[in-house]
Amino acid sequence: MDAVDFASLLCSRLCHDLLSPVGAMNNGLELLADEHDPGMREQVMGLLADSASSSANKLKFYRLAFGAAGGFDSQIDANEAKTAIEGLFCSKGKISLNWMVGPATLGKPAIKVLLNLVLIAGDGLVRGGELTVGAETEGGVTEMVVRAEGQRVILDPEIRKALLGEVPESEIASRGAAAWLARQLVVKHGGQIQASSPEEPFLLFGATIGG
Repeated sequence: MDAVDFASLLCSRLCHDLLSPVGAMNNGLELLADEHDPGMREQVMGLLADSASSSANKLKFYRLAFGAAGGFDSQIDANEAKTAIEGLFCSKGKISLNWMVGPATLGKPAIKVLLNLVLIAGDGLVRGGELTVGAETEGGVTEMVVRAEGQRVILDPEIRKALLGEVPESEIASRGAAAWLARQLVVKHGGQIQASSPEEPFLLFGATIGG
């Protein structure tokens, strides 16, 4: 897959995820223009605030997971990743975060792998639950683990295949962009990536990455 094709996949993913909160803001503004009851206007303003916050949280997360956040710095503050995860998944109280990342900073590739694994795991918690995120660096190699556990945990088989390199690049859809990116970064930096069996009632991802 060339850079243009992958950029198209990421754009499709971003548009899909931002369509709902941005559309809600548009609908809210239309309602606000026609609504004169103070109580209803207050409710609409609350919906607008929620949609704006959701859009901002998504953009902050994707900037770090997909974009060039951090500029030319090779290391990124791990708390920046934690804040991005909390904003995207924990702001509504349905998902809790168990943060077990030891280093104060992580290499940019490691941050991106970690966040993309978290994105896959968090999306799998369809009824909420707990995300456990851990990472340690030793001898220039970062080991990371992401676990998702809840009442109902789902992982699209195609995303699993993309993560494990079991699907041709030409068949990867936008929903598999995060998995494909995580795998490519791990392979590029001489690491490995693993996923728990589909039969398990939880999701568990492990990855190592050098540099």
